[in-house]
Amino acid sequence: MATKNVMKNTKPEDSFHNNTMTDTKPEDSSHDSVKNLKFMSGNKQLIQLAQKLNILAQDKAIGTLVLKSPTRKERLILFYGRLLYATSDIHRVRRWERCVKCYCPHWNRATSTIPSDSDKPWEYLLLYDGIRKDQITVSQAKAVISTVTLEIFFSMSHCLDLTYQWKKNDDSRSELSLGLSLSYWEIEKILTKVAQMQYFSKRAGLENFNPNLVPILKKSVDSKVLSNQIQYLKGDLTLWDISCKLKKTVLTVSKALLPLIKKNFVELQEIPDLPKPNFQLHLTDAQENEENKDQITTKKKPLIACIDDSIVVAERLRKIIEPTGYELMDVQDPVKGLVKIAEEKPDLIFLDLEMPDANGYTVYQFLRNAPVFAKIPIIIFTSRNNLIDRSRAKLMGAVGFLHKPGEPEEILKMIEKYLSVAPKFS
Repeated sequence: MATKNVMKNTKPEDSFHNNTMTDTKPEDSSHDSVKNLKFMSGNKQLIQLAQKLNILAQDKAIGTLVLKSPTRKERLILFYGRLLYATSDIHRVRRWERCVKCYCPHWNRATSTIPSDSDKPWEYLLLYDGIRKDQITVSQAKAVISTVTLEIFFSMSHCLDLTYQWKKNDDSRSELSLGLSLSYWEIEKILTKVAQMQYFSKRAGLENFNPNLVPILKKSVDSKVLSNQIQYLKGDLTLWDISCKLKKTVLTVSKALLPLIKKNFVELQEIPDLPKPNFQLHLTDAQENEENKDQITTKKKPLIACIDDSIVVAERLRKIIEPTGYELMDVQDPVKGLVKIAEEKPDLIFLDLEMPDANGYTVYQFLRNAPVFAKIPIIIFTSRNNLIDRSRAKLMGAVGFLHKPGEPEEILKMIEKYLSVAPKFS
C-alpha cells in the first residue's frame, strides 16, 4: 500500500431524515439560499456544482452529471432534476456498507432482489427493494443517500481541476424515483454542510487530511494514550469508518490522531475497496411479459387506488365500488404508496389532501411529475369543501373533487365519467 500524508477534512455524521413528501422549501428559503451560497463562497467547486445542479433541477433534467478529475470520477444520477444517488470510483462499496450499517442496522439484505436490466445504480435499487419489502423506511434510505452524497461532495471539493460532463438520458420510466430522491433544496443543505466541514477542518489544521485513508500504528504507544482506540488502527478501517464506529465526527477522530501522526507513531495509507455485495437479479415486468406472451391471461377488473390515512374511508369506498365490478387498493402511507401504485398501476386514484406525514398537493405533484403515473386520473377526495381548494385542485389538473364522505351515486358517477371503459361485470 502506498503511503499518503494527504487526508481530507472532517465532518459530523449528521443524519438526514427528511420526509419525502415534505421537502418543499420554506417561505424564507430565498434568504437562506443566498446565505448558504455565501457560506460556500470560499470554495469555487461547491459554488459551481450548486449552480449546475440548480439549473438541472429547474430544467427537470434526466441523466447523469459526471464530475472528473485526473485521479477520480463521480457520478450524480438525476431524475427530473432530483438526485437519485451519487457514486464514486473511490470506495464505492465501502461507503455504501458503512452508511447502510449506520442507518439501516437491522436490514437483512440477503433476500434483496433487483431488476437485471435497470440503468439505475445497484445501491439505489437495493434501497428501493428494501422499502418495497417494508424492511427499511424511506427516511432511512434517504439518510443513506444523503450521507453518501455528502462524503462524495466533500472529497470532490478538494479537486482543483474538476470538469463536468452532462449525459442526458431519454428514458423517463420511473418506479419510486421521485419518492426516493433529494430535491435541490436538500442538496443545497448538503453542500452547505460540506462547506462548514471545510471551514472547521481548516481551523483545526486538517485541511489536507483525507478521510478515505486508513491510520496504521507503526510504533508501540502507551495504551493509556490511545485508550480503546488501538483496535481501530490495524489498517482495515478508514477515518470515515472509525468515526462511524465511535459515533464521533471525522474531525474529532482526526484531531485525536494528529499528534501521533506528527510524531510518526501513526501512518496514513490507502486501502482498496470492499468486494461488491451479492444480490439476486430478477426479470422486470417487460421481460416477464415477453416470456409469458403465449400464455392466456384473464381480463382484470378496473383498479382504483385510495390514498388516505383513514382505513374507515377506504373501507367505505370499497363497499361502494367493489359490488359494481371495480377493485380497490387502499394506501395509508403515501410515501410507500408510490411503490405500491407503481407496481399495481391503477386506473384511477382517489387522493386525500390532509394526511399526517404528507401534503396531498405535494403527493399530487409527485404523481404528475412521474411518467408512470402521469396519465392516471386523480380525484381529490377530502373533508375540505371550500372554493380555494376546489379551484387549486382544478388548476393543478385533478379530474374531479369530492367532499367526504360522498354519496355512493356521486362517487360511482365520478368514476364512470373518468375511467375510459366502464366496468361490465354481472
